[in-house]
Amino acid sequence: MRDVAALDILDSRPDGAAVARGFEKVDAGCWADSGDVVVYADRTYAFPGTREDVTAHYRTSAVRDGWNPGPEDSPGGMCFTREDMSLRLVFLTAEILREDGHGSRPDLTTGAGYSVSVETYLNDGVEAGC
Repeated sequence: MRDVAALDILDSRPDGAAVARGFEKVDAGCWADSGDVVVYADRTYAFPGTREDVTAHYRTSAVRDGWNPGPEDSPGGMCFTREDMSLRLVFLTAEILREDGHGSRPDLTTGAGYSVSVETYLNDGVEAGC
């Protein structure tokens, strides 16, 4: 978990983005589902700019850091892979925040609040993907 939580890409952010209040530390952990074991780490940022600014930043910084872009971006975010890991960028909405138990957070739904996360499967033969 420490290795995944220490990845530089989790601390990379566009100018003007700030770690969101209540999300000061990298959230890292693991889970097992249907026999798969996954280690994850994520950061949540508040950003007053646009989604386009955020995606442009990560397209540049992720590729520079060795991540390969996924097949295509979705309106809600983007995905990259590297070795046995996947990197996901998800733009936050009021609905996503409610589902995750974070209530109403105007600081994360005004502008382009987002979460950046890395996952890796510990099972042999399971590939990370988008």
